[in-house]
Amino acid sequence: MKRTTVTLFRRLVLLTVLSVAAIVGALVTPAAAQQLVDAGKQGDGSGGLAFVLMAVMVFGIGFALFFMDRVRRRRLEDDRADH
Repeated sequence: MKRTTVTLFRRLVLLTVLSVAAIVGALVTPAAAQQLVDAGKQGDGSGGLAFVLMAVMVFGIGFALFFMDRVRRRRLEDDRADH
């Protein structure tokens, strides 16, 4: 890739990360230390959103752990190949 393409890609990634951080910050700020999602009353089905958000969080954490382990293994393989 050309240098300008790499620079453009890095700027796009940075813009995306900053945008997501700003949106998450704006959504979390009003809740502060309070409950973020109301699980609702029994019988009206409003606990579904809480369950879906918890499931997304669990899968997100699992994906992050998998990705970090994959990066670690690649670095170990690169270190072994260099020596």
